[in-house]
Amino acid sequence: MAEIVNLNRFRKAQNKAEATRQATENRILHGRTREEREREARENEARRRALEGKRLAPEDPGIKPKD
Repeated sequence: MAEIVNLNRFRKAQNKAEATRQATENRILHGRTREEREREARENEARRRALEGKRLAPEDPGIKPKD
């Protein structure tokens, strides 16, 4: 006799395999590694600090900048 197969389990396993495959493709196409994200964050922070250090006067919330 043939092996009895639960069709719901089979369908769910197929869908999960397809989702895993799609996720892998998306990671390859669009993803960045943790190292890349952290490096970019460090670079952005260094740029922000460098720019902040070049301000001529500290920000005063009571003074509105001229447009």
